[in-house]
Amino acid sequence: MNIGIDHGYSAIKTRHFSFPAGISLYSSEPYTLQNTLEFEGKFYVCGTGRQPILRDKTENDNYYLLTLAAIAKEIRQRGAKAECSVCIAAGLPLASFGREKKAFRDYLLYSYPQKGPGPVCFRFEGIPYRIEIQDVQLFPQGYSALAIHPELLQNEPSVLLMDIGGWTVDLMRLDNGVPNAATCRSLELGMIRCMDEVKEQVRRDMGLSVTDAQVEQVLAGKPCSMDEKARGMIRQQGRRYVEMLLSSVMEAGFDLKALPVVMLGGGASLAKRSITPQDGLCRAFFLTDEKVNAEGFERILGRFQAGFPR
Repeated sequence: MNIGIDHGYSAIKTRHFSFPAGISLYSSEPYTLQNTLEFEGKFYVCGTGRQPILRDKTENDNYYLLTLAAIAKEIRQRGAKAECSVCIAAGLPLASFGREKKAFRDYLLYSYPQKGPGPVCFRFEGIPYRIEIQDVQLFPQGYSALAIHPELLQNEPSVLLMDIGGWTVDLMRLDNGVPNAATCRSLELGMIRCMDEVKEQVRRDMGLSVTDAQVEQVLAGKPCSMDEKARGMIRQQGRRYVEMLLSSVMEAGFDLKALPVVMLGGGASLAKRSITPQDGLCRAFFLTDEKVNAEGFERILGRFQAGFPR
């Protein structure tokens, strides 16, 4: 079975699921088995908030453990057996792809870091799994999403891809459908920065300590019983973040008046709600399904296995 996984700073995404990238360790069985991974005698509750930013995701075991949780969720969703072989399709930003590829592939491929290959046994939500990770293939983030939406490149000689993630905003220009490696940039201006600045502004102006979940709810345009003034402030700060982000992209050397922009990632929905064609800030196409990268990784791996050029 091929399973695409997008290892984000804010969330882990697969073809069917998206859950926060936080993880909490328990020395004994927690109060609930929901989202609980049992591995080597320890219990981990997956999807609890977000973990501290790691510039190198192989620094500790967290992303490996979250990968096991993601695999278990997909196996159950697809009705497959809990003892099976898996090929992982994952991604890295193109700007750091060559530098990080080998280390990240080795990190995911082994049954446990520093312990060599072989089956990995664990329980997820009380169900035992025995998984053989046969292979790990890595693909460029953002670009892989175009495997799902190739129509966005039709009749466009140059397109800017903007993947607005949790910690970074990855930029890549495509000329005639081919990534131009010299144009790749990674800005540390992702949605975590937006969330932190929104919460600080609300705290400074209104004396309220709002949570990430509340801010996400308001920025998503969903109902929330929060004070209307606070909601208005959150929406206003969200708009300012998008304007600041577009300005930073221009400063990085991309003319948003000339280039059409394909926005994806967790911040694409906020950008779509915050800017309109009447603003004249850019010509944008929005891929608002945050799972699109994971689905793209999986689809490209399938084509590669079927003999199509990579």
